Amino acid sequence: MESLRYLYKIGRGPSSSHTMGPDRAACLFKSEYPQADKYTVFLYGSLSDTGKGHKTDVAIIEALAPTETEVVFAGFPSFPLPHENTMDFYAEKNGEKIGFARIMSVGGGNIVVEGSKAAVHEDVYPERSFAEIAEYCRKKRIRLSDYVFEKEGIEIGAYLLRVWNIMKQTIQEGLSASGVLDGGLEVERKAKYLYNQRHIDESDITKENRLVCAYAFAVSEQNAGGGIVVTAPTCGACAVLPSVLKYMQDSRGFTDENIVCALAAGGIIGNLVKSNASISGAECGCQAEIGTACSMAAAALCELFSMDLDQIEYAAEVAMEHMLGLTCDPVCGLVQIPCIERNAIAAMRAMNALSLANFLSRTRKISFDDVVETMYRTGKDISFRYKETSKGGLAKIELSKAKKKEKE
Repeated sequence: MESLRYLYKIGRGPSSSHTMGPDRAACLFKSEYPQADKYTVFLYGSLSDTGKGHKTDVAIIEALAPTETEVVFAGFPSFPLPHENTMDFYAEKNGEKIGFARIMSVGGGNIVVEGSKAAVHEDVYPERSFAEIAEYCRKKRIRLSDYVFEKEGIEIGAYLLRVWNIMKQTIQEGLSASGVLDGGLEVERKAKYLYNQRHIDESDITKENRLVCAYAFAVSEQNAGGGIVVTAPTCGACAVLPSVLKYMQDSRGFTDENIVCALAAGGIIGNLVKSNASISGAECGCQAEIGTACSMAAAALCELFSMDLDQIEYAAEVAMEHMLGLTCDPVCGLVQIPCIERNAIAAMRAMNALSLANFLSRTRKISFDDVVETMYRTGKDISFRYKETSKGGLAKIELSKAKKKEKE
């Protein structure tokens, strides 16, 4: 598996697959053909169906500027796509084609160039499953976070601290912001309201839920507004992990060093899903994004509370298991409805998984590796309409309502 540096990436929202990935692809292609006087980019599959809402065309045009660039939303072609997020780049010089590349945005801002190994990073983790990692850790009597520092070197700690500082900054910015998000859905920012509006008869558990949700809304709204976020594992699911860690640091006094260890443990969970299944909503539905984020958050929480490997695995498995089949149906292709609320719900589910792991890990019947494999198979079985195309689920209903209003 690759370094956690390629899982936790700092960048601008709203989508790792639809903006960060295409931006990287365009920059790579431009470096190969800088002499071109025109670029043409064909977007297929999910990139085509929700590219406008995700500002995919804007990201590509800006990356290829100042050269003339035409972006074509080509839908689902007659030929089979290597991935649901596929792009064809063409370079021209004086009216003649001088270059071509087919590039896939495979989730979390990662790209793969067809026929090339240029985008493949060196593996730093030889173990390929949670079972293998757990066996290694037990033999050496080390924690999951220790495993990360051993394989990556102590310098990964400085990077994860930077990641944590960005996460906290995003939360603070989101809690201070107000107004309506761009995109036409008239979605109001709610994080500031949630944070400041204490319930008249607020219990401890109500306060916990309110604050965790406020932090999750803050990050999600910043992402939806094109702010700086950390993929965890994607932009669309970036709020789950920081929201629970922020709450625990504030309420329980965990140090930044403790949080870095939690990010390391959660990162391994995300890496396993990325390597053995998918973190792409276009490929496997929202279960691949929010489900993975929930598992990462649950594992990170367990690491914070010094739980053992069985408890960490149980929490991560439970978190993913109960997200199986979750569809990706963004209204108008925007990372707003249902994405923002979904991050908050997943954050609370991660807290639930922590509590269950404290009591029930010894009763576990399903392994984390099994549920990851199941998620991937489930994702492949889901109709394309429910995988970031905005052609099914909530997106279809809301689109029908909008068309009805237009006729009226």
